[in-house]
Amino acid sequence: MAERTDSKPRPVLQGGETIDPNSQIVSKLRAFYDAVEQEPLPDVFLDLLQQLDSVEKTRKG
Repeated sequence: MAERTDSKPRPVLQGGETIDPNSQIVSKLRAFYDAVEQEPLPDVFLDLLQQLDSVEKTRKG
């Protein structure tokens, strides 16, 4: 029997449909991104943004 020479993952059959092996990774990355996106900004970061805004307002006029 010949060995596989390509390194591309093969689709997996599950319940009669083909599933990309990377789909679990994609789903987990999306869930992680969504969770991080919902986290509040730290106060230190908000203070820095306010300082930048005030500097920009001072420079503009």
